[in-house]
Amino acid sequence: MTRLRTTAPLLVAAGLAALAVVTVRTAGCDEPAHYALLPDGGSVLVGGCIEPGDLIVPPSPAPPAAAPEAPVPSRS
Repeated sequence: MTRLRTTAPLLVAAGLAALAVVTVRTAGCDEPAHYALLPDGGSVLVGGCIEPGDLIVPPSPAPPAAAPEAPVPSRS
């Protein structure tokens, strides 16, 4: 029973690793992605399996409304 408890997680990890390798090899990208440098010093990802429409970017949240200022008590 102890040997099974020791080897079972290793076998599961090896199986998941093999599945990950098979998934990557059969992804079927026509052009592997690479980064291209821009003239301003930035970079952009070119190629790959992901199209711009595949990623959904939520809109930026609106800034919170300003709280009304409380009147300052006068010192008389």
